[in-house]
Amino acid sequence: MEAFSSPKVSSFLLFSLFVSSIMAAASAGNFYLDFDLTWGDRRARILDGGKLLMLSLDKASGSGFQSKKEYLFGRIDIQLKLVPGNSAGTVTAYYLSSQGQAHDEIDFEFLGNLSGDPYILHTNVFTQGKGNREQQFYLCIFLVDNFPIREFANQESIGVPFPKSQPMRIYSSLWNADDWATRGGLVKIDWSKAPFTALYRNFSAAACVWSGGSSSCASNAVNPDIGWQAQGLDAKSRRRLRWVQKYYMIYNYCNDIKRFPEGLPPECRRSRSL
Repeated sequence: MEAFSSPKVSSFLLFSLFVSSIMAAASAGNFYLDFDLTWGDRRARILDGGKLLMLSLDKASGSGFQSKKEYLFGRIDIQLKLVPGNSAGTVTAYYLSSQGQAHDEIDFEFLGNLSGDPYILHTNVFTQGKGNREQQFYLCIFLVDNFPIREFANQESIGVPFPKSQPMRIYSSLWNADDWATRGGLVKIDWSKAPFTALYRNFSAAACVWSGGSSSCASNAVNPDIGWQAQGLDAKSRRRLRWVQKYYMIYNYCNDIKRFPEGLPPECRRSRSL
């Protein structure tokens, strides 16, 4: 199997993207135990005894998977290798979502590129069914671990819902989005390059699992002895966050005055790092 560098995606209350070398040691789960292949027939496959998962896309169909468990709070990591070469028109999506119209959702979508161009990472946060909180970044360098790109702070005090009460599953898919993904849909998929593939490994979840209407965590109180519960952005992390957003952010809904002629969303007026 080819060695690869990859984005390492983590989703928790601090909405972050970590980019790292896939060769770094990590405690990994088993995809047979942790995930179900949900669509795409044999285009989605679990390999290497459960250590590796592959999604593929051809002209007939893409593919996807979802977690067996639902999570309420926690830190969730997965490493992936995006479609290499000319991936224009493809989207590799990784997201957490609850169910229903008033759902909560945390999105990472990697928008395919022409060979030599950077991937664009499209992010969004839905609370109580409301999204429209897009931020986009160029992935033109590989960053070391623990570089946050986005924080969605709890601002319920000013009426902004926070995704804290609806358990979410993990979903991922590789699909044809050439009507919008690359340069606004001007660049279409080159099907002569198919099948396109994305690879996943080193899944881990340090999280509160939701089952039977209750959480595996004993209480809602923060336990400082559990690493992810006490994790936040310290001064160094905030400097890194500002650096990434200064040099690699290409769209921020909080700066889009034309989109919100009646005024920016309230969280934009209160947060420095949205």
